[in-house]
Amino acid sequence: MRNYDLIVIGSGSGMNVVNQGLAHGLKVALIEKDLLGGTCLNVGCIPSKMLIYPADVIAQIKDSAKLGVKAEVKSVDFNKIMNNMRQSIKKSREHMEDGINQPENLDYYHEKAEFKSDYTIKAGSEELRSNKIVIAAGARPFIPPIKGVEKVKYLTNESLLELKKKPKSLIIIGGGYIGCEYAHFFSSIGTKVTVIQRNKYLVPNEEPGVSELLAKMMKRRMEVHTNTKATELKEESGLIKAVTDGKIFRAEQLLMAVGRRPNSDLLKVEKTGVEVDDKGFIKVNDYYETSREGIYALGDITGRAMFKHVANLEASYISGNLFHDKKQSIDYSKIPHAVFSHPQIAGVGLTEAEARENHQLLVGKAGYDSVAKGEAMMAQGFAKAIVDKDTNKILGFHIIGKYAPILIQEVINLMAQDLEYHEIDKGMHIHPALPELIISALSSLEG
Repeated sequence: MRNYDLIVIGSGSGMNVVNQGLAHGLKVALIEKDLLGGTCLNVGCIPSKMLIYPADVIAQIKDSAKLGVKAEVKSVDFNKIMNNMRQSIKKSREHMEDGINQPENLDYYHEKAEFKSDYTIKAGSEELRSNKIVIAAGARPFIPPIKGVEKVKYLTNESLLELKKKPKSLIIIGGGYIGCEYAHFFSSIGTKVTVIQRNKYLVPNEEPGVSELLAKMMKRRMEVHTNTKATELKEESGLIKAVTDGKIFRAEQLLMAVGRRPNSDLLKVEKTGVEVDDKGFIKVNDYYETSREGIYALGDITGRAMFKHVANLEASYISGNLFHDKKQSIDYSKIPHAVFSHPQIAGVGLTEAEARENHQLLVGKAGYDSVAKGEAMMAQGFAKAIVDKDTNKILGFHIIGKYAPILIQEVINLMAQDLEYHEIDKGMHIHPALPELIISALSSLEG
């Protein structure tokens, strides 16, 4: 049995807690069953965006005709795009590996973690014990129980990163963030893409108008079938056959993109007093404490807001709670996010439907063509502002269109400071520049 002041399971955002523990002179154990750096670095945010940026360039070239510019994409080097991504990820991971070998007070276990009891964890052949444990073990792709799924080959957002050959055709089951982003990538590089989405909306957590415009624009480049459920999967003549409640689709490859499931079952948390919900996500309070004293959880394994920037802040606050007794927590009603589809999407805070449950609202909407720069770009899309009528504070803001994740940042900053919406006017906005879209949406507020 090896005793530690702190055990951290997971080397993604969990590394932030590890570093703080070391800075406070603690003896720390880090356990990671997969690649160092966690989901974001190895199979999530970073590699996906490195693939999607070339797709953005291709889309811009193809869209240039409407501006009177005749340009064409002569060829796409799939292997070069994939290798660029892999080399960059490898370099970052090697840098992390060098770093964890330096601290004397850190023991790294590249092993599967499994709880033996409340404060005892088995890592490989070793048993570790600590009264302070942070679970940051993430999630993995959820595979739906479709008839025949166990008999067919399929890709996930993780395994597709190992592709050596561009698929000629691809069926994507799922129209959420992952499905729409990879639909953009593969359709841009020349793959025939078919998206099958069970919900009536793509990215169904977005504003309905955002989802509708995204579907309209994606249908120009690929097949998109919403309100469609895949009921059976087969392999026939080297192709994947997807049977739905109305049609049959065939493709060379199949991508499962229907969500993620927590890794709590792999940890065997049932051997502890740590409670989980009916989907297996670990329950935590406002301060990331589980139902067992001294055991904390953060990130995807809690299912609260499955974004890297949220997990990083949760890790920072857990460190404060552990080492400084600050008792900080995140206001999850102001969480920002982005979808790197084509067009791009960004949002912060509540949707209009969510906000109407407890607030009287002012709502404003402005198209990109309402500002000079947007008109010059011939950019499609819009921004929507949702404001509390009594307090004049922004409850939600949603953008679909070019540079949406960049444009929304000044709204995020305003909401973080709990300021009234008109405070944004104190900063002069350059004319003609695209951030005037934010002002345009707020200037159109109506009850």
